[in-house]
Amino acid sequence: MARNPFIINGYEGSEYFCDREQETMQLTNELINGNNVALVATRRMGKSGLVKHCFQQEQIWNEFYTFYIDIYATRSLSDFVFRMSREILAGLKPYGRQALQRFWESVRSLQAGISFSPLGDVSFNLQIGDIVQSESTLDEIFSYLSSAGRPCIVAIDEFQQIANYGDENVEALLRTYIQQCPNARFIFSGSQRHMMSQIFLSPSRPFYQSVSIMHLGKIDEGKYAYFAKKHFTDNGKQLEDGVVEKVCMLSKNITWYMQKLMNTLFAATEQGGKCTVNMVDEALAYILDSQAFGYREQMFRLPEKQGRVLIAIAKEGEAAAVTSGAFIRKHRLSSASTVQSALRGLLEKDYVTQEQGHYAVYDVFLSYWIVREY
Repeated sequence: MARNPFIINGYEGSEYFCDREQETMQLTNELINGNNVALVATRRMGKSGLVKHCFQQEQIWNEFYTFYIDIYATRSLSDFVFRMSREILAGLKPYGRQALQRFWESVRSLQAGISFSPLGDVSFNLQIGDIVQSESTLDEIFSYLSSAGRPCIVAIDEFQQIANYGDENVEALLRTYIQQCPNARFIFSGSQRHMMSQIFLSPSRPFYQSVSIMHLGKIDEGKYAYFAKKHFTDNGKQLEDGVVEKVCMLSKNITWYMQKLMNTLFAATEQGGKCTVNMVDEALAYILDSQAFGYREQMFRLPEKQGRVLIAIAKEGEAAAVTSGAFIRKHRLSSASTVQSALRGLLEKDYVTQEQGHYAVYDVFLSYWIVREY
């Protein structure tokens, strides 16, 4: 059975990674030359894939230890330290016991929760609640990074989360440690542009003027078409002209949604068969049907006023002047103040994204499902 080459989770090598040649070169050069980078893009645009692809470049892989830390689900400095400890340990596994032992010796506060088998395998037996003195443990982690056997690259995904921590002075604390750690370079990846801008572009914030800023845009449609056709051809299938164009249009050129649709189309095309433009709508309907239970639950859990505003934005596709009388009358909403209050809640929950005064539903497929159902 042919493997589906349209990967929708994780990174599985350059063969399944489309384009980003210029971005890979830029990010690699910044890191090699000792710069820290803030990488900003809409969620599901492919930030984590780019970072992991960069880690696989020869000049990175041969010279650096690389660590990828996703802090989206963290809520405090303690959570951050726990996640960082676990992922550094996981990142060192390919380098053997000696590299792991060096980290273990550095983080004395965590030694009781890290164990080695007779074969050299390592286990991380800590829970988040076991991080009692988070600042002390963070100090130990940065001491390790400063003296590791290789220079280190630490990628922190969804970095804007630190702004939501209840702990005091987290940004200043991290900035101080990073500034005093010349053996490590950092990638601060984030999907909430306004929060990332506040962290890195506000003169009053600790990280001001401390990084090179990269914006990750959309993949070139022509290059994605070549990528898709090659994988179909290599697997004995045909791809009709116009399929990729329609996929990109429906996906709003956001990488994950493009990959999800192409993954579904590849699975639906028989060996020796042809994927036609007509199959794209069928693939989208299949995806919406498969997600329907989850989408219904999400809508049920939303407060009624937020749900109604979300439906209105979905029906517009991209909504502007959402507090205007025309918008309120068209979608039978109650008042401008109600819309503003609902928007704040939707933005906080990441149901809606805002860019230059325009609002859109964050999840492209949820937007289509809402239009279909409401």
